Amino acid sequence: MSTFNVPTKDQVSENNQAIFNQLEKGLGFVPNLYATLAHSDNALSNFLTFANSKTSLSNKEKEAINLAVSEVNRCVYCLSAHTAISKMNGFNDSEILELRTGKADFNSKLNALARLAQNVAINRGKVDNDVLDNFFNEGYTKENLADAINVIGEITITNYFHNTTKIPVDFPVTQPLELQTV
Repeated sequence: MSTFNVPTKDQVSENNQAIFNQLEKGLGFVPNLYATLAHSDNALSNFLTFANSKTSLSNKEKEAINLAVSEVNRCVYCLSAHTAISKMNGFNDSEILELRTGKADFNSKLNALARLAQNVAINRGKVDNDVLDNFFNEGYTKENLADAINVIGEITITNYFHNTTKIPVDFPVTQPLELQTV
């Protein structure tokens, strides 16, 4: 089995070193997953451009998607990172656990979004009509759907990257639940 190292700043290109400096300023550290993307001269900057693009969704809505999809993909790194980020965005522990199951009984609109995210991830984009109808019935728009699919794609990239590389988790570790489908 191949092993992946987490490169240090002096082991990456000058462009990636500049990105590391920006991440250290903004986050206080360079997450291992981002550092590992820096094995490529382009992957880290391309990913961050995608991840930081404008969206019609709030940070809480993006985290609802990140939690539901990371659970489907059983990504320990992303579950751990997005549990911490979700807490910073105002979710409590029980809400985070519920979002990971693709539900949000505490908020009907977030429930529709979490169900959609989980359903898209499980069915590889072939969303169930009732799930999509519920999403729109809760007030989401076609713009929101396009942005939600982008967030699903973004988190899927990091889920797959970590599940492939198995680099160390540098957040408080959160283990996957038993997957419950909608």
